[in-house]
Amino acid sequence: MKQIYLIVGLLLLAFSGFSEEPVKAVGIRGGLSSGFEYRVYSGDLTSYKALLSFRKQGLQLTGMKEFHVPDAFDIGEEELSFVYGFGAHAGFESWHRDNYYNDIYHTYYSERRSGPIAGLDGLAAVEYTVKEIPFVVGIEAKPYFNLFGKNFFQLQPFDFAFTVKYTF
Repeated sequence: MKQIYLIVGLLLLAFSGFSEEPVKAVGIRGGLSSGFEYRVYSGDLTSYKALLSFRKQGLQLTGMKEFHVPDAFDIGEEELSFVYGFGAHAGFESWHRDNYYNDIYHTYYSERRSGPIAGLDGLAAVEYTVKEIPFVVGIEAKPYFNLFGKNFFQLQPFDFAFTVKYTF
């Protein structure tokens, strides 16, 4: 019985490798939240993305659901699409806290603090795909809202970035 499961599993993996449309993508993101991303296409118009980003001397992991509008802007043979979505993030950030001693010498000192953060994210992007090569180049805005962290209820509406992804 185990052999039948193994054969069926190998056949499913073999047939999934012959699809013409990309099913996964890996890439980098350069912006306020710079990092690495991994995207899995779940259908023609949706995908899921995991983003490991570095921000404010910390590390965040973001999970997002994305919706794609292919050929939003028709430009010849290439494809320019609009992507929007939502998600959540969790991680930690670090900051320096300045303290002041009120003594004769008026001493100042700084200490480094770290703390957990979690919040909600949005996404709006324009992506350019050249069909001859498996790369996608994009410009995106990913506003986020921290529910807790150093600044309680922090809103950042301007997290713009440039992305490059390899699709396979």
